[in-house]
Amino acid sequence: MEHDNGVSEEEEMKVKKHKGKHDKPKPWDEDPNIDRWKIEKFDASWNEGGMLEVSSFSTLFPQYLEKYLQEVWPKVKSGLKVYGVSCELNLVEGSMTVSTTRKTRDPYIIVKARDLIKLLSRSVPVAKALKILNDEMQCDIIKIGNLVRNKERFVKRRQHLIGPNASTLKALEILTGCYILVQGNTVAAMGSFKGLKQVRRIVEDCIQNKMHPVYHIKILMMKKELEKDPALANENWDRKNVKQKKTKSKEKKPYTPFPPPQQPSKVDIQLETGEYFLSDKTKSAKKWQEKQEKQAEKTAENKRKREAAFIVPEEPIKKDSNSKDDREDVAAMATSLKEKAKAFGKQKLVENVSAEAYIAESGENPPKKKSKHRKS
Repeated sequence: MEHDNGVSEEEEMKVKKHKGKHDKPKPWDEDPNIDRWKIEKFDASWNEGGMLEVSSFSTLFPQYLEKYLQEVWPKVKSGLKVYGVSCELNLVEGSMTVSTTRKTRDPYIIVKARDLIKLLSRSVPVAKALKILNDEMQCDIIKIGNLVRNKERFVKRRQHLIGPNASTLKALEILTGCYILVQGNTVAAMGSFKGLKQVRRIVEDCIQNKMHPVYHIKILMMKKELEKDPALANENWDRKNVKQKKTKSKEKKPYTPFPPPQQPSKVDIQLETGEYFLSDKTKSAKKWQEKQEKQAEKTAENKRKREAAFIVPEEPIKKDSNSKDDREDVAAMATSLKEKAKAFGKQKLVENVSAEAYIAESGENPPKKKSKHRKS
């Protein structure tokens, strides 16, 4: 049977590659007893013949560490002797060298010894640095000096990483399970692979001003609490932490099939204004005049700003106490006081007059003036 294009089904099957034909299930793939992340301790019987070639690494150290390294070098020598690695401290050149010997069996131990001298050259204490020789312990030296150009910003952000009284650094050490030392332009960290990955991300985010270490500490604390639940222990929470991206709202313009009109060129503008036909001398004179006008405007504006400091501020206007409302209030108060005084006077006169005098006076005709005075 053939298709319309004349290619048979057998030819098509030959051309089409069958993916995954070698991906057959192995008996050890789904074995729950095998832990693929476990690092097995090296056994000397695995490499009885030893090393065929001598491998060596060397690193320089600063001058201020010379005295300290002289004191602790016997401890370093005895720690490396167990694994069959020789070490040398050269005070003339200011370098440390480690190399394999005939007694070396573990081929990876020379890399661990190289990490040891790197940590010692970055002021890591010898008691901490010797732990790197264990198989479970790894190290990472993060360079932070070239992440920020401004020296003041770099020092400020590095201080954010350390925190007040090294509290931020201690919190990171507890949550990540790593030893962290900030020294100059580098950050030395020791711990598991998972912890070192977290430390590198936190340090780079802090120095690049992407996220403050305090927020990383909060996230790690939340993850630690969630890990206590066995259902959520192996959950990946990176996808849950949604990163908000700053998006600019762009207004869509209405679609038109016609292209936008062509903008006039410099020559077209000169032709419209008539400047194109002017001589070079006239053009330069016009430019000079425009420049003088702008300069004069700028000078006047600066003078106005300077004189503004010497202008007397306006005094606040006080309200007139003899206003119409106040006058009305005073008048009303005066009349009320007069009425009260008059009533009080009448009451006093009534109390002082005796009955006999009142009867005697009532028989006589009182003078008009007095009656008028009393009536009023």
